[in-house]
Amino acid sequence: MLTIFSNPQYDFVGKRHWAYAISVGLMLIALASLLVKGGLAYDIDFTGGTLVELRMPEPTSVGTIRARLAEKGLGHSLIQEFGASRDFLIRTQVASTNPAELGERVREALTKDGAAGAPEIRRVEFVGPQIGQDLRRQAAYAILAALAGILLYIWMRFDLRGGVATILSVGHDVLICLGGLSLTNREFSLPVLAALLTVIGYAVNDRIVMYDRLREIRARAAPKGVTFADQVNMAVNQTLSRTVLTVATVILSAAMLFLFGGASLENFAFVVLIGAFTAPLSTVYVAAALDVDGRAWLAKRKGAAPVRAGSKVARS
Repeated sequence: MLTIFSNPQYDFVGKRHWAYAISVGLMLIALASLLVKGGLAYDIDFTGGTLVELRMPEPTSVGTIRARLAEKGLGHSLIQEFGASRDFLIRTQVASTNPAELGERVREALTKDGAAGAPEIRRVEFVGPQIGQDLRRQAAYAILAALAGILLYIWMRFDLRGGVATILSVGHDVLICLGGLSLTNREFSLPVLAALLTVIGYAVNDRIVMYDRLREIRARAAPKGVTFADQVNMAVNQTLSRTVLTVATVILSAAMLFLFGGASLENFAFVVLIGAFTAPLSTVYVAAALDVDGRAWLAKRKGAAPVRAGSKVARS
């Protein structure tokens, strides 16, 4: 296995209180953005509306298209360049209009007098408001089901404390990803939902690798004076090369999708990029750190010595 750290001995857990402050700050920024903007901006898949994909006869700016649509009462549409400079996606909340009629309205609005040709309407899709509400509900169920399955798996394979810490750390990652969407005014769409589930799976995999190594360390006879916090540090350091190489691979792949994947994959790649940065950090500074502090709190309640660096902790 390729390693980039010969024998790392960084005190990750010892710096967890600084990391707590950074994590709380990021979550507060995400929550503030969501509250100020009244929640996420949903794609028409979740709100209902009509999607029009078209190709202009010649390169045209988004501002020009918006101005022409405004003349036909479609000025509030969301317009995105889609691939080439002549291809566009137009999303409108106009859901009561027949899709064919709406496509014709868009064609008329974008056809200039004396122009060589009218725009080519490639696709018109309609999503009713009830379908959008059902999709939002199913999206929430999908995320909750994923979290419940993760909790059950970690509980059965390791322990309940590790499962709860993992769920909290995954929630931390998801909230920061949603905050990134809100801060950059990006829409929550079906590809974004897929990206969130991808981030959850990637984050859990990172935690399982660390917990597996921690279990191996705890299964061996620990030297006298080695605390649970020390064992966590050992597990994180021993898997550090694997973590960095995996993160680098994910970031490179997501960056290529973000830069060259086109408008349809841009938001997906954006969320995966955020998750690639937050997942390894929350593995150490949320999941592992909460496990350390949770054991200390339980030990204190039971009247045992607090779990801290330099104090012996028996496996519970």
